[in-house]
Amino acid sequence: MDKGTYGRRDRLVKEKRHDPYMEREKWPDPTLCTECGALFTGGRWTWQRPPEKVNRALCPACQRTRDRLPAGTIELSGDFLQDQRDEIMNLIKNQEKMEKTERPVERIMEIKEENGKLTILTTGIHVARRIGEAIFRAYQGEFDFSYGDGEKTIQVRWHRD
Repeated sequence: MDKGTYGRRDRLVKEKRHDPYMEREKWPDPTLCTECGALFTGGRWTWQRPPEKVNRALCPACQRTRDRLPAGTIELSGDFLQDQRDEIMNLIKNQEKMEKTERPVERIMEIKEENGKLTILTTGIHVARRIGEAIFRAYQGEFDFSYGDGEKTIQVRWHRD
């Protein structure tokens, strides 16, 4: 038998990975997050005031935070970081605030400082990239990012001596 008769056998089949934090089906409208107060209405999470009768659940951001499974990791390093730490922290907080206003499920989960390196864990990929790009625009340095897990996670790195 000719191998060509049955098609190529050397193709890799990529299995679709399930992201447990992405909704397969829409939440019932309206749904209020029991932890942060975000409201799911009109097909998206918002900061609107909830009506009297609402469904209650944990939003994806609060669930990620509770499970300690970030979607974004930002690593900042270098002597410049130490010299401008307060200014850079203000920039980080302002970027999170702007992103969170538009997308309530995009938040900082945790900020850790160890051995002169700052690591920021986020609930979403958008806020992580936005923070990294803002730091690079403001202070230059070395900046890169890479997506993983079918673009469901992001790793952002910035360094300046």
